[in-house]
Amino acid sequence: MDDLTGFQRDLLYVISGADQPSGQDVKEEIEGYYSAEINHGRLYPNLDTLVNKELVEKGQLDRRTNYYEISDDGLREIEDRREWERQYVDV
Repeated sequence: MDDLTGFQRDLLYVISGADQPSGQDVKEEIEGYYSAEINHGRLYPNLDTLVNKELVEKGQLDRRTNYYEISDDGLREIEDRREWERQYVDV
């Protein structure tokens, strides 16, 4: 996960916490966290990067709507990141 941007990492967390969210679902969730509008030109290339890195799987709900799902590699990356964070943040 060390080669992901912070935005990509946030997308990964959002996807891992949802049940096969659509791109629009991810967009709405991340906009709520960022308190700013996220345009499609930023969102979808970053989602595609996560798919290409095999951290997220992409499927089709219908002809117009894709869904995203965390992969086993994506879950491992999140677990590794959280373990690394724990050595610096005691919560």
